[in-house]
Amino acid sequence: MKFSHSIQFNAVPDWSNHYIAYSNLKKLIYQLEKAIHLPAGDAESRPLIQHDDPEAVFSRALDVELEKITSFYVLKEKELSDEVELLLKDVEEFEEESGPPEDGRPPTLSSERARSELPRSGRLRSRSTRSQRSTEDGLDEDSDDEGDEETGLTSKRRRGSLGRRRTLPNAMVSSTDMTASTEFTRSIRRYSSNFDDYAEQAALFSSGIMLKKRMINLYVQLCELKSYIQLNRTGFTKVLKKFDKIIDRSLRTKYMDTFVDTAYPFRPETTKGLEQRISQMVQAYTAIVTNGDADSAIRDLRSHLREHVVWERNTVWRDLIGMERRAEAASLGHTLLGRDTDPKKTRLQGDDEIVLPTKEITTPLGRLLCPTWLFTSTTMTLVAIVALFFAILYIPVMEKPEQQNCLAMLVFVSLLWATESLPLFVTSLIIPFLCVVLRVFRDHDKPHTRLGSKEATAVVFAAMWTPVIMLLLGGFTLAAALSKCNIDKRIATFVLSKAGTRPKTVLIANMAVAAVASMLISNVAAPVLCFGIIEPMLRNLPAGSDMSKAVIIGIALASNIGGMLSPIASPQNVVAIGIMAPSGEPTWGQWFFIVIPVGILSITLIWVLLLLAFKPGRGTTIVPVRPVRDPFTGLQWFVSAVTLATIALWCASHSLEGVFGDMGVIAIIPIVLFFGVGILTKEDFNNFPWTIIILAAGGLSLGKAVNSSGLLHTVTEAITERVQSYSLYGILVVFASLILVIATFISHTVAALIILPLVYDVGNGLEEPHPNLLVMAGVLMCSAAMALPTSGFPNMTAIMKEDPAGKRYLQVKHFIMVGVPSSLITLVVVVTVGYAAMRVTGM
Repeated sequence: MKFSHSIQFNAVPDWSNHYIAYSNLKKLIYQLEKAIHLPAGDAESRPLIQHDDPEAVFSRALDVELEKITSFYVLKEKELSDEVELLLKDVEEFEEESGPPEDGRPPTLSSERARSELPRSGRLRSRSTRSQRSTEDGLDEDSDDEGDEETGLTSKRRRGSLGRRRTLPNAMVSSTDMTASTEFTRSIRRYSSNFDDYAEQAALFSSGIMLKKRMINLYVQLCELKSYIQLNRTGFTKVLKKFDKIIDRSLRTKYMDTFVDTAYPFRPETTKGLEQRISQMVQAYTAIVTNGDADSAIRDLRSHLREHVVWERNTVWRDLIGMERRAEAASLGHTLLGRDTDPKKTRLQGDDEIVLPTKEITTPLGRLLCPTWLFTSTTMTLVAIVALFFAILYIPVMEKPEQQNCLAMLVFVSLLWATESLPLFVTSLIIPFLCVVLRVFRDHDKPHTRLGSKEATAVVFAAMWTPVIMLLLGGFTLAAALSKCNIDKRIATFVLSKAGTRPKTVLIANMAVAAVASMLISNVAAPVLCFGIIEPMLRNLPAGSDMSKAVIIGIALASNIGGMLSPIASPQNVVAIGIMAPSGEPTWGQWFFIVIPVGILSITLIWVLLLLAFKPGRGTTIVPVRPVRDPFTGLQWFVSAVTLATIALWCASHSLEGVFGDMGVIAIIPIVLFFGVGILTKEDFNNFPWTIIILAAGGLSLGKAVNSSGLLHTVTEAITERVQSYSLYGILVVFASLILVIATFISHTVAALIILPLVYDVGNGLEEPHPNLLVMAGVLMCSAAMALPTSGFPNMTAIMKEDPAGKRYLQVKHFIMVGVPSSLITLVVVVTVGYAAMRVTGM
C-alpha cells in the first residue's frame, strides 16, 4: 500500500489538516525534477528562481510542515494533559466517596447520589471539555448501548431492592494495534460538551459510568496522538527518501538527524511521557472498572481502537490482476450479456440499478421485447460456432466416431479461443467436459477400444495436471519472490543507471532490461516492471515525444522476444516442453544456446528499426535512472540464492533425472521454501495468474484427446503426404510462417496449444524425423508474433500506457508500422540463425 493511502486510512479525520502534506511534497519533488532537467533555452520557464538550489527549496517546504506538526502537537498534548490530571482527581474523589467495595467489586454511586453531586460534577465536566471540542463532529450518542457503558460497573444494593443487576463483560475484545480509533469509538466518545446535555446524562448514568466514558475517550485520544507522531515521522522519512532518489541528493539523513529528530514531538522523552499518560489511563480503568484485572482493562480499552492498516509491497501478480481485467475489457469490448465494462459507467453508490437496453422485434405471434445483447456480434459469433460444432458432429467426415467427435470438439474450441467469444480459461474448462461426454479417448493398447465415461474422466484429469503445470507454478513463485523483495527492480535500475542520457543508448538499455526481465520473471510481468522504472523519464519528456513512443513500444517488443529466452519466460514455452519427446527434450543449456543468439540479433535489428521509425534523439533530454542504493538485506540474499539454485537445477535436470525425475519436481523447492518461511503468503498464492494455468491445463487435455482419439495421426498422415517433396528446411519455413500469422491474431499460448501437437507429429512422420526441431522453431515464432496491440500481453500493456493527461502514448498505427516489420525480422532470424543452432545441438 502506498504511504499516501496509509495516511488517509490511519489519520484522525478531525486532525487531517495537521498531518504532513505528503502528496503536496511529492508534487514539489516532481516540479524540482522538471526544473533541473529543462533545456538551457527554457530557463525562463523554470518554476523556481534561477540558481535556487532544489535542496534549499525542499528544505523550506519541510520546515513549514515540521512547524505545523509541532505547533499542533504541543497544543494537543497540553489539552490532553490537563484532561488527564482532571480525570485522575475525579477518580480519587470517586474512590473516596464510593466507600469499600461490596463482594470484591468497585461500587458506583446511586442515581440519588449522582443527582446530589450534579453541580460539582457538572462544573468539573465543563472545565474539561476543551479537548473534546477539538475532535467533535456533531454526532449524537443516540446509538450508544447503555448496557455496554455499564460494563464492569455494578450498583450498590439499595434498600428495598429485590436483587442486584449484573452486566455481561465487554464482548468487544480484539487484538488490534494502538495507533488509531474506530468510527464506532469515535461516535461513543463524542457526547455533547454542553452543560445542560451533561446534566441530562448525569441524571441517567452514575458517576462511575461517566468516568468510564471519559477514560475510554482519553485513552483513545492519547493513542491517536501517539499514532500522529509515528505517521508523521514515517512521512518525513519516506518523502526525503523519494527526494534523494529522484533529485539524486543525500538530504534524508542530514535533515532527519538535525531537524526532525530534535523537534519536540519526535524526541524520545516526548514519546515516553505520552506512553506514561496512556499507562495512567489503563491503571485508572483497572481500578474503577475491571476490579484490579489489568489484562482485562487493556483488552477492553484496545477494543475501542481500530485495526492498524499496514502497507507492504505487492507482488507483480497482485499488481497484474487489475491490468488483466482491463486488457480483457479492451479486447472483448463488452460482456456476453451486454453489460458495458467501461469503468466510467460502473454503478456506484446512489446510482439507479443498471437496466439492460432492449429491442422490440415483430414476429407472427406478435411483438416481442428482447435484450439487445441477443443481437450483438459476440452473440452471433457464439451461435455460429455452436451451430458449426453440431454440424461437424453429425455430418460424417471421419471414419471412426471418436475421431469425428474429436474433430468437432477441436474446431469448436479453436474457434472459441480465436474469437474470444468466451474468456480463454472458460473455454479450457469446456474441454474435459466434452472429452468425457463425447467419449473421444481410446485405450492406449491395441485394438484401441473406446473408453467409457468413467475411464475417460480419469485420463483427462490426469492429463490436466502434469509436471508442466508445476513448472509454471515454480516460475510464478520465483517472479513473485523477486518482485516482493524488490530484487528485480534493483537489478533493472542498476543496469539502466549505467546507460547514461543518450537517447539511442537509453532505448537499447531499456529493451535489454525488458528482455532479461522477461527471461527471469516471465514476459507478462516484465513490461509492468519496466514501465514503472521509466516513469520518471516519461514525466520529464515533452507531450507527444517520439522518445516516449520509441521506449514504450521498444519495451513491449523486447518483452515478446524475451518470452523465448528461457523455458519459464512464457506459458507457450512450458507447453512446448510438455509436447516434445522426453528423450529429446532440450535442457536449459541447449535452450540458451539456441535462443540467446536469436534474441540478441532480433533485439538489435528491432532497435535499429525503432531509431529509423521514430528518430528519438531529436530535441530529447533524458532524465537518468537512479539505482537503488540501499544495501542488500539478508532476505534478498536468501531469495537470490534460492532462485539461482533452482535455475541451476533446471539446467542440470537431464543429468538429475535419477534424483528428481522431472523439472516440475524441482519447481516444488522454491514453492516450499518461499511460502514455508513466510516470504510469500497465502494471499500471494491466491494472486497467481490462475487463468493462465487453467488455459495451459485445458490445452494439455486437448492435446491428449486429439492424440488418443487417433485424429492427430490421421491428419498428420494427410499433411505428410503433401509435404513429402519438401526438405526439412522448407517444412520449417512453411510452419514457422503459418504459426506467425495465426499467433498474431490469437493468444500466443493458444496458438501453441492448437498447432504444436500437429507440428510435432508432422516432424515425427518425416523420413528423417525432427519433431523437436519443428516444435522449437514453432514456439519461438509464437513469441515473435507482435504485429498488433492484441498480439501478446506486452503489447496490450503498452497500448494501455497513458500520459499524465490521460492520453495514450501509442496508437494502433504505431504497432502496425513497427510491429509487422519486427515480426518478419524475427522470422528471418529464427529460420537462419535459430535453425543453425538447433542443428548444432542435435535436434
